[in-house]
Amino acid sequence: MKYTLDFQPKLFSALKGYDRRKFTADLMAGIIVGIVALPLAIAFGIASGVTPEKGLITAIIGGFIVSFLGGTNVQIGGPTGAFIVIVSGIITQYGIEGLAIATVMAGVILVLLGVLKLGMVIKFIPYPIVVGFTAGIALTIFSTQIKDLFGLTIEGGVPDDFISKWAVYFQNFDTTNFWSLGIGLVSIAIILLTPKVSSKIPGSLAAIIIVTVASYLLKHFCHVDGIETIGDRYTINPSIPAPEGFSFSLETIRGLLPPAFTIAMLGAIESLLSATVADGVTGDRHNANTELIAQGAANIVVPFFGGIPVTGAIARTMTNINNGGKTPVSGIIHAVVLLLILLFLSPLTKHIPMACLAGVLVIVSYNMSGWRTIRGIMHNPRADVIVLFTTLLLTVIFDLTIAIAAGLIMAVVLFMRRVMESTNISVIRNQIDLDADAERHHNDDKVDVEKGVEVYEIDGPFFFGVASKFDDIMHRMGDKSLVRIIRMRKVPFIDSTGLHNLENLIHASQKENIAVILSGVTPSVRETLLKAGIDALIGADNICDNIHIAADRANTLARELKK
Repeated sequence: MKYTLDFQPKLFSALKGYDRRKFTADLMAGIIVGIVALPLAIAFGIASGVTPEKGLITAIIGGFIVSFLGGTNVQIGGPTGAFIVIVSGIITQYGIEGLAIATVMAGVILVLLGVLKLGMVIKFIPYPIVVGFTAGIALTIFSTQIKDLFGLTIEGGVPDDFISKWAVYFQNFDTTNFWSLGIGLVSIAIILLTPKVSSKIPGSLAAIIIVTVASYLLKHFCHVDGIETIGDRYTINPSIPAPEGFSFSLETIRGLLPPAFTIAMLGAIESLLSATVADGVTGDRHNANTELIAQGAANIVVPFFGGIPVTGAIARTMTNINNGGKTPVSGIIHAVVLLLILLFLSPLTKHIPMACLAGVLVIVSYNMSGWRTIRGIMHNPRADVIVLFTTLLLTVIFDLTIAIAAGLIMAVVLFMRRVMESTNISVIRNQIDLDADAERHHNDDKVDVEKGVEVYEIDGPFFFGVASKFDDIMHRMGDKSLVRIIRMRKVPFIDSTGLHNLENLIHASQKENIAVILSGVTPSVRETLLKAGIDALIGADNICDNIHIAADRANTLARELKK
């Protein structure tokens, strides 16, 4: 089969028939989304351990590439809260250059996923894992904002791990700066109350404007000195920096491969989840492979300008949809708006209180927590609950790399167990009931088999887990049969371990002079059996299309063996 690259950016198809009405809608949506993205980009940048303008640069360059090359009409790309934990961890261990290398590596992985057409595979990651690590990230983000929210004075810095971090907080709550705490709580209140006043005004933007003006007045006219702002901690460069290279080495790549894989998986999951949510609202259909290639390209380019990982942002994408965004042009306009703000208004951002940004991120973490979803999953099978809370705890206590790997392994093991439990293997002697059976011929509802013929019916996939179950049943059979019919009409596939066990069964049966016949073999399973040489092992005549042929063949062999 000839390979074709599945890369079809939505922008190019959207521009066909593009008119003034669509541009007006995209323009308004892009401006609003750009304004909404401003405080989030700054907050995510600072929380990730980089300077505020790096968050803006990520939203500008990454957002532009995602909209220009992406497979979704309304997707908005940029930094998100989900990456805060992994990014800050990489910076702590490997530095800014290590983060840049890991992000480029993640971009390459994402592009490969798209090129290999694995976009649909990402969607099969179990939902409890997604909920678990998202809730774990939310809890971790919340814990990182306690220092700025309470204005704590902590000598020696805040530890990285969750438990030690909270131990230090409790030891230093007596240093709470009540001006900071008040600003943080007022910011949270404004964000929560703004939608009740106007659904058009972003709560985070309203909080930043109101609280920044209030804190400026308090500092300059009331001589309040206890309010720390962005300008007290960072120097903001109001420009797009020239691209800078960094050195790759095999040792560095090997060390950064696990976090790079985590960035790629997290970016793929979040961007495709955002695209799926957008499809549900707009009625459109995204191209998952194109979206992954676009996300990968953004993550390859952004690090050269000092940016952090890029992915699809659900909240900003929904803001785009709710404000009339129709095509990727709105996402490009959002990036242009942020660029203009960076170039001409960024000096004003130095007056934003750190406690206000902490309040914004507290709300972000609350929205990410998905506690209602967790409450719903609590009524699901116990395996789902175990996977969810294991992933959550590993995310919080250790890190996201371990959490995703362990969660996937647990989910696979539990899935295999479920399949094993749902796959039935039954043993039939003397007579096969064909009532309501697809292989029923005319009025024949039963098939008689000679004494000494045993029929083993497998209902489900014949893979490595079920293969051992089948083997156990075979060994438990007391009477020695003359012919064994293995009825495979309900076997959708057979894997290498299943083939191995089937070969062992055939060899063991032949040593005891027991003939083996396969019945109801589907075309796909037959092809697998022929490639494995099963036809040469038992004879092509003993691989039968239906139970009637198999039973006639078995009865004939049984009568011959009795002589």
